[in-house]
Amino acid sequence: MEILQPMFAMIALSGILILLLGISRIPPIIRNFGNLQSAKYSEDLRPKLPNWMRYITDNHNHLFEQPTLFYALITYIFLAEHIDPIHIQLAWGYVWLRTAHSLIHITTNNVSVRAPLFLLSALCLISMIGRETVFLFNSI
Repeated sequence: MEILQPMFAMIALSGILILLLGISRIPPIIRNFGNLQSAKYSEDLRPKLPNWMRYITDNHNHLFEQPTLFYALITYIFLAEHIDPIHIQLAWGYVWLRTAHSLIHITTNNVSVRAPLFLLSALCLISMIGRETVFLFNSI
């Protein structure tokens, strides 16, 4: 069960970003009520948003990209009963790095800081996939 805790932490991070996205959108929705059709296509709306709103939107979208592989992998590790301290450390490393990535993304959006965090989190994910590949080939 311990391997599921980092997965829930990523789910909670996504939930926080969903909430932040919703809260950030309420004032413009109220202000433009009756003329919301201009936001029909996100590619038309995004250039009109202030940077801080775009950062939140972009980060929200990012949390529904690569982390979906993390959720699937954690579920696989749990079901295959391959839970060990290394997987747990890598999973928590992934969560903390993605959390730091999100905090940078929604505040300063400093790509020079954000990119290494993303790459390190991806390395955690790839390491877990690699370990599972070894487990798979050793069981054949």
